[in-house]
Amino acid sequence: MPVRRIALIPAAGGGRRFGGGLPKQYADLSGKPLLERTIERLRFALALDAIVVALAPDDAYFRGLGGALQGVEPLHCGGATRAETVANALEALAARCDGGDWILVHDAARPCVPIDALRRLAAELADDSVGGLLAVPVADTLKREDRATPARVLRTEDRAGLWQAQTPQMFRYGVLRAALSLPGALGATDEGEAVEALAATGACASPWLVTGSPLNIKVTFATDLALAAAILALQEER
Repeated sequence: MPVRRIALIPAAGGGRRFGGGLPKQYADLSGKPLLERTIERLRFALALDAIVVALAPDDAYFRGLGGALQGVEPLHCGGATRAETVANALEALAARCDGGDWILVHDAARPCVPIDALRRLAAELADDSVGGLLAVPVADTLKREDRATPARVLRTEDRAGLWQAQTPQMFRYGVLRAALSLPGALGATDEGEAVEALAATGACASPWLVTGSPLNIKVTFATDLALAAAILALQEER
């Protein structure tokens, strides 16, 4: 049976840091909801067998997007954490996924991921047994605070070998499901962290780092929308 490639977008959060009356994923970005922009980018760049959006159980906004998201499957399976949401979605997909199928977990709030970065991720991991993630080497000087308020610098951290994780994070279905089944895995901040813990048990190799792009920003605050809009406009000009 051919290996399938499924995009999974966790979109169950309320966006507390973002503010506003709508969950962040439904905020307007250049005339369309942020979530819709993100889905469009994945759909255009990659050959996908399915696009699944993991929503909060009480999400009442997704169906209001209408035909713009035709063919996208909503799963009202959101949990208390991102990892729990992804784990619930994987369980819902169990009947139709083989262990070797690819799951691309991508933040709903990353609408600007460059097309070449998406295609590079898929190409570089195509024959791997585990998977990996987009990331960029840390370029800025890193300071450790003393945890006071206001904070003082405790020390400067060595940035050599440090990468900033992005998404998509692309893993074999069986590997990712096993990783998220480990004790404590539902507290992982991304899928890579969960797979790292699985690798530490000897069950698989560590994830690969695939070079991403600084343009692949994550919209966290409302002020980030203007930057995202500018990046999208620049990309559309090329």
